[in-house]
Amino acid sequence: MKIFMMWVFSFLFWFPGFEDWGFYAHSLINQQAVYSLPPEMIGYYKPHIQFITEKAVNPDRRRYVVKGEAEKHYIDLDHYGDSALFILPKYWHEALKKFPEDSLRANGIGPWSAYLTLISLTKAFEQKNSQAILRLSADLGHYIGDLNVPLHTTKNYNGQLTGQEGIHGFWESRVPELMAKNYSLWVGKAEYVEKPQLALWNAVENAHSQVDSVLRIERELTKNFPEDQKYSYEERNGLTVRVYSRDFTEAYAQALDHQIERQMKRSIKMIADFWYTAWVNAGQPDLKTLDEAVVEEEKLTPDPKLKVREHL
Repeated sequence: MKIFMMWVFSFLFWFPGFEDWGFYAHSLINQQAVYSLPPEMIGYYKPHIQFITEKAVNPDRRRYVVKGEAEKHYIDLDHYGDSALFILPKYWHEALKKFPEDSLRANGIGPWSAYLTLISLTKAFEQKNSQAILRLSADLGHYIGDLNVPLHTTKNYNGQLTGQEGIHGFWESRVPELMAKNYSLWVGKAEYVEKPQLALWNAVENAHSQVDSVLRIERELTKNFPEDQKYSYEERNGLTVRVYSRDFTEAYAQALDHQIERQMKRSIKMIADFWYTAWVNAGQPDLKTLDEAVVEEEKLTPDPKLKVREHL
């Protein structure tokens, strides 16, 4: 764990804009999901646990490189009004019949895209493609983690509509970085998901129901914290940066009553369940027969022309 934490924090600030659960939280979530897998799978996943954890952040890196990646991380339910969960079809082909694809993408395609990643992972298991299994497992963990974040379900994703800019990274990154060492993240054994598409939408619905408390509690706490107590400064990667103070962070976490811990655990359980479901749907191939995977490093050169939501 000490080595794991060292490379987490040494890697954390090399690429701008990592705010979806933060590199540390995404990595920790994927790592913990491995331990919920059955013996037939953990014997394969555990030797590759560093890849699964380290590459948990690749979809965020890809947002700045690949057109069409950014919209896979969220869905703005409030764009569709109060009845969004009843209006929106749960299946992608049905959604395309009801809404123009460019409109759907403009407002996020998170749950539909996560399901397609599950299908791709299932095919990778069927083909016993070790490189694809590892890459898609890491990706699927990231996307499922994002869908369990309340601020990934609203167009007010960074509090920019309510004068609370910065709350996205605060909730996803700052709080876990300071508090996760006290979380109990064991979620039990992975279970088969009968209806994965509906499970993804249930996760989105649960996350969206918490948007109000995420914003309201921060707003109420701010009234009791002068700015010089709400924020502090820390040295990171040779730079002095402004961060939410430890006192404000701890007060926020306490007022949320373990909300972030619960959502991390939901993510962990769901990721393990989906990895397991993909393996079962592929016919439970013997993973001991897979060749040793040497996954090529993705070439990710940022494209300055891409417009990407920033959550700083």
